[in-house]
Amino acid sequence: MKKNFSALVYAVAVIALFSCRGQGQSANFPIPVSGTLQIDEPDIIGTEMIVQTQSGSVNSLPVWLRAFLEEGTAGVERLDVYNNKYVFISVNESENFDAMTKWAEYYRTNQDFAILASTRIERRFYLTASLFPDDEYGAFFETIIKNANSAEYPGIVKEDTHWIRMRQESENGSESSRFYMFFILTTVDKINMQTFVRNMMTQVSAEVTATSSQTAAINRLRQTFFEGF
Repeated sequence: MKKNFSALVYAVAVIALFSCRGQGQSANFPIPVSGTLQIDEPDIIGTEMIVQTQSGSVNSLPVWLRAFLEEGTAGVERLDVYNNKYVFISVNESENFDAMTKWAEYYRTNQDFAILASTRIERRFYLTASLFPDDEYGAFFETIIKNANSAEYPGIVKEDTHWIRMRQESENGSESSRFYMFFILTTVDKINMQTFVRNMMTQVSAEVTATSSQTAAINRLRQTFFEGF
C-alpha cells in the first residue's frame, strides 16, 4: 500500500508503525495521541485491499471517503457540499479495533486539528520556497510552524468518522495481516481559516528579524499563500 505523508515530522511514527507490522507484531497503542496523520496523495488505497467497512461494503462508503481514497483531500474539497471549506482528514491505523475506536472517540478538534493545519501550512512553505524554507524565510518560517502547531483555530467542525479494514500482502502475494484504518473528517470555513492564518503571519512578521531578501520572500509568500492551499 502506497503512502505519502505530507510532513517530515511524521517520518519516525510511520517507520515505527510499519516496522512492527513487518515483524509480525501488532502496532497497537491504547489511545493514540501522536498518530494523527494526513495523507494527500491520490490513489492512496486500492479498494481491492479493503476487506470490511463500517458501512458494510466498499460500494456503500461515504461519498467524502470514496473521494478521499480516489483523489486525496483535493477530491473531497471539490464536492459541492465542501465547496467553501478546507477539508482535513485525520488518519490512524492499528490491528486493534478498540484502540482505534478510542482514538476516534477522544479526538478533539481544539487540539488534534492544529497538527493537520500546521502540516498543510508547512507543506505550503516547502512548495513555494526555491531554497530551504529556513534559509528563504528565516525565523519567520520556524515561528509560523511553531505557532500553527499550538494555535486554537476557530470554527472547526468534526463532520464524520468512518473506518475500513485492510489486508496487507507479503512479498509472495499471500495475506500477511489485517488492520483497521480510521478516518476523521474535519472542516473549516475557508474565509475564517484564511483570516486566522493571515493574522498569525502579521503577528509573526512583527516579532521576528529578517534580512531584506527574506523580507521580500515573505511578502511574496503572503500575497499568494492560499493559492493551491
